[in-house]
Amino acid sequence: MEKSRSSNLLTIKFGGTSMGGHDAIRQVARIVIDHFEQGHRVLTVVSAMSGVTDLLKQTARASGDGDEAAHVATIGEIRRRHQETIEQLVSDAIIKRDALADIDGLLDGLIQMCHSIAILRDVTPRGMDLIMSFGERLSARLLAAHLKDAGYQSMAIDATELIVTDDNFQDAAPYMEETTTKVRTHLIPLLEQRKLPIVTGYIGSTRKGIVTTLGRGASDFSAAILGAAIDTDELYIYTDVDGIMTTDPRIVPTARVIPTLSYGEVGELAYFGAKVLHPKTVQPMIDRGSTVRVRNTFNPAHMGTLIQPQSEITEGAVKAVTVIKDVSLCSVEGRGMVGVPGMAGRTFLAVARAQASMYLISQSSSEQSMCFVIPTGRVEATLGSIRQELVKEIERRDIDRVWARDDVVIVTTVGAGMRGMPGVAARVCGALANAGVNILVIAQGSSEYSISLVVEAQDSNRAVQALHNLIAEVREVR
Repeated sequence: MEKSRSSNLLTIKFGGTSMGGHDAIRQVARIVIDHFEQGHRVLTVVSAMSGVTDLLKQTARASGDGDEAAHVATIGEIRRRHQETIEQLVSDAIIKRDALADIDGLLDGLIQMCHSIAILRDVTPRGMDLIMSFGERLSARLLAAHLKDAGYQSMAIDATELIVTDDNFQDAAPYMEETTTKVRTHLIPLLEQRKLPIVTGYIGSTRKGIVTTLGRGASDFSAAILGAAIDTDELYIYTDVDGIMTTDPRIVPTARVIPTLSYGEVGELAYFGAKVLHPKTVQPMIDRGSTVRVRNTFNPAHMGTLIQPQSEITEGAVKAVTVIKDVSLCSVEGRGMVGVPGMAGRTFLAVARAQASMYLISQSSSEQSMCFVIPTGRVEATLGSIRQELVKEIERRDIDRVWARDDVVIVTTVGAGMRGMPGVAARVCGALANAGVNILVIAQGSSEYSISLVVEAQDSNRAVQALHNLIAEVREVR
């Protein structure tokens, strides 16, 4: 596709807070129109209105319990919110009538579906995905109606017509080749005709047309999939903060926006607890070399954080500090483990059978112990699975203990070049020592982008503050 500076192809995604109500949606429309009037072709992707996804989840649970009165009442609240928003956003009588009819049609269909579920008293993952899809389908229609009312050719498009996925309901993965074909067939002509398509985030459909979702918070991922498919020049993620911060400002009030990050760095930040981006967001963009920019819907003059393919190594290497809570440190210990082939592999297979994700792994060089961090909610199942797998070794006393402690967090420093820059690990450990924080486990990945440390939960804020001071020190030097 031929591109020009005067007519860039932009993909813009707005989150739930940005779609929170009529005033917020007006602001979203102003941003879309501003980009459009600058001569750009604009594809817009939206999340559900804030709070609606939770209401839909309540609806599904009530239906599964057979509580028809509860699910009817909840859908009534969803209907009221969207009808009131349309009344505020649209003045043209015909556009308003059509939008209200569209919303009523969708929600009437949802009530019928929930009635069927209530009779069966069972919500399958497939049924849950269909119910959860309604939030984005409704919000896309709100924005499209408002833009039409403002005189622009805009239309709401369900991503079920565009994004083809597998049938792993509630966490579906896209088939990019088939998706790209559909997206280019349906969206490119609209963009070339200077129209403003508003596409639902979060959802897709199988090859058989069954609705799927890409996982909670995956509207960012949807936007990246669609942006990659149209070969977008840039993907803008609009949220309610000015960009990706050096750390959580609730812990460190002096935290600031990071101007530039690489794909690798933002992937580490997302994995280790940063809440701004869905962890999968940058994946579809990497092969195409397109940039991603995180910006604030309510402060559009701020340029936010630019995410690009190449890394920029800063003095001191550390750019951000993250923390993951609600995790537990599991350990497998025993003198009989030394030199026994396959012990680690069997342990990790047992963890996988317990459906626990491991955030980090560490093993002593003597092979007498190994430890790993998993979500606290999976501890009991994980320990049981390991003990079952290693029952003979435990009986022979080759394994002394399989245990866990819950009062821990993972604190991670992120920045390009951390592996190759001498002294970074020493500065990180020294900062924690000076703050009186004991390190239980330390792990550094081969990616060069992060050093993770397990510390006691009571030391969490103190650890983050101490490590963030390393960033502040570098800023003063520069």
